[in-house]
Amino acid sequence: MKILRSIRSVNPAVGGPVEGVKQVSRVMEDMGHQVEIVSLDAPHDPWVAEFPFRVHAMGPVGGKYGYSARLVPWLREHAPRYDAVIVHGLWQYSSFGVWRALRDLPVPYFVYAHGMLDPWFKQAYPLKHLKKWLYWPWAEYRVLRDAKAVFFTSEEERSKAGRSFWLSRWNDMVVNYGTAKPMGDAAAQRQTFLARHPELAGKRVLLYLGRIHEKKGCDLLIQAFARVAGSDPALHLVMAGPDQTGWQRELQALGERLGIAQRITWTGMLSGDLKWGAYHAADAFVLPSHQENFGIVVAEALACGLPVLISNKVDIWREIEGAGAGLVANDTLDGTADLLARWLALPPQGRAEMRQRAKACFQQHFDIENAARHLIDLFQRGGVLGGTGAKVRGAA
Repeated sequence: MKILRSIRSVNPAVGGPVEGVKQVSRVMEDMGHQVEIVSLDAPHDPWVAEFPFRVHAMGPVGGKYGYSARLVPWLREHAPRYDAVIVHGLWQYSSFGVWRALRDLPVPYFVYAHGMLDPWFKQAYPLKHLKKWLYWPWAEYRVLRDAKAVFFTSEEERSKAGRSFWLSRWNDMVVNYGTAKPMGDAAAQRQTFLARHPELAGKRVLLYLGRIHEKKGCDLLIQAFARVAGSDPALHLVMAGPDQTGWQRELQALGERLGIAQRITWTGMLSGDLKWGAYHAADAFVLPSHQENFGIVVAEALACGLPVLISNKVDIWREIEGAGAGLVANDTLDGTADLLARWLALPPQGRAEMRQRAKACFQQHFDIENAARHLIDLFQRGGVLGGTGAKVRGAA
């Protein structure tokens, strides 16, 4: 099969969807299929050349929406060469342009919503939601309505998706998703990370890894850490990830006011051995997010045998809780503090057992090889290409 994936950008700083595209595409190519990318990046952007798959860059574009006059003509000319087009994400021209180009062509396209239909955004950003309503009926709704299938990565995400807009009719399907097993020597990676941050030697590290963003609950984590820090002087919080909105300075000031600034390390974005080393150096991974349809970083932590302490707004929380691979609480300050307190109260044997269950949970639910095989099997069986595998939800 030959598959084209459409995404706003392949810049790794964008977050989980880019890493997911990279991982699943690698497995598909190993299975003998061909994957290419169309994005709104500029051809000269450094991450385009560094991306491990061929990228057809339709930029440069301006603004967050990323309108490109080149995208639709390119798709109309080249899309018939592909067996399927997969759209990653909504609310940008990388999705609407696919609809404009393919709505009257015999090339099927599919959409990963990647959590972008979660009603949390409606509650957290009501003005932005109103703005989205202005173009929902004539743009994004049509993208979803006319897709061969809309893919959700958990039942939790699918159940939430129709609550943001009353006009919500599409063919939906829950599909496997995940990430790759960590590569390399875990002990060497751990030492590489600790050599970069020697202040962490001998510490019990609680790791946050992701964008420094309001949605992720970073402020809750810092405040909750302040509540439990006195219970063990060896406790240390690592905040790893890019600061895309300028919020880090405010969070650092919060740590100063709470008297714990010296017990927080800010690493910036991590990749490669440094990223895996951070997982291997940690006692537990913490993500008190207000909205997370999947969380590639959660799956990565599990793959490293790292217990995950997450909010019940991370849509895979049921799988985590059911497997005993971590702890779950509300996305509030009290809930986050409860996560940390319950983890610290576990005896060493309990923490060791949770590590084993974390690896087992990853292998069962979130191994990217299983996810890629599942998707290719759907295509080859005709379950989605033949129109028999998805069902209609919502009302027109």
